[in-house]
Amino acid sequence: MTASLAERVDSMNSDAVEYRLANLSDIASLVALETKCFESDRLSKRRFKHWVQASNGIFVIAQSHEFICGYGLVILRKATRSARLYSLAIDSEYRGQGIASDLLAHLEQLALSKQRLFMRLEVAETNMTAIALYKRLGYRQFGIYKHYYQDGTHALRLQKSLHPDAVQARLPAYPWYQQSTDFSCGPAALMMALKSLEPSLKCSVEQELDIWRQANTVFMTSGHAGCHPVGLALAAKELGVEAEVFVNQTSDLFIDGVRSGHKKSILQVVDNQFFERAKQYQIEVHNREYQLEDIADALANGHAVICLISTYQFDHKKAPHWVAITHIDQTFLYFHDPDASFEGISADSSLLEEQSLYQTSELDYQHVPIIKEDFAKLSIFGKSKLKTCLVIKRMALEKEL
Repeated sequence: MTASLAERVDSMNSDAVEYRLANLSDIASLVALETKCFESDRLSKRRFKHWVQASNGIFVIAQSHEFICGYGLVILRKATRSARLYSLAIDSEYRGQGIASDLLAHLEQLALSKQRLFMRLEVAETNMTAIALYKRLGYRQFGIYKHYYQDGTHALRLQKSLHPDAVQARLPAYPWYQQSTDFSCGPAALMMALKSLEPSLKCSVEQELDIWRQANTVFMTSGHAGCHPVGLALAAKELGVEAEVFVNQTSDLFIDGVRSGHKKSILQVVDNQFFERAKQYQIEVHNREYQLEDIADALANGHAVICLISTYQFDHKKAPHWVAITHIDQTFLYFHDPDASFEGISADSSLLEEQSLYQTSELDYQHVPIIKEDFAKLSIFGKSKLKTCLVIKRMALEKEL
């Protein structure tokens, strides 16, 4: 019988090695350990300082007689139920003593205490020792990321359930595309969905912006406008696929997001145009709230689904945001988020240089697991409680993305 996380932690020999949270006084030792353990992809002093203090991280060190002989860093993304092992390092003189597995046990238990039900990690496909350790500890491969490391080595993506109720799903291979602006999540989500149906298609910034020009609402609360669900369906139609729209409102979508009467009137004109064109092009619009069963049925039938969500639980901004649904099971819904920007910093921000010091990996935005009940809250936007999604059906795709 496999021991529980708590039992594993309790059984550790605390006299030999102490495990505790890292603090600022550890940074010099951590930099020295990093230099000793890794030839490339090293964490810098500034990044160590950031993660020691970050609220979205778990940073545990292994210490033997005041000497830091190992560390483990886990990153937590808001509103999700997964944690990601960002880095694990053990001094070469202390390897083979079970410190790595003990560190992982501490990190797993702390992640579970923060309501994370899965731990994910990446490991070089050539690192057979680490792969064997992770698999022995219950990690299972769910994907591969090609040319992930600076030397071009591929990374295996592994995952472990931290709670007995969290069943490990066999997640499908699903293309991910990062939006190039802070207003083009809709086109990015649509392109991911299209490429999932036809893998040979190539995504491009040019196509992303073309779709945005076709589907945007002209105005939004601030900045450039986002995309209307029917506008995205019309763009999909032009690209050679059928897209059904589920929307629980029949008119004036996003109108609560603007204040002036002029902008409201323009939004109404655009909204009416989209719905009229949907009739002309025989796009099916279901004027009702979609259910999770609708998503499950669509995926089971080989279709793709993109959904509008509110970003409030991620960044407290209450912005509309499009994501591509990648999988659904008994407990979770999984999605690809095209906005892999640092929290609080947009994709086209002037702070991108600072972002590069601290950003999480784009892998944190792929197959994001959300408990179904939580997704029900995420999928409602604005005062009018707008809820909408597109089901995209495979047809003869006429244009390359």
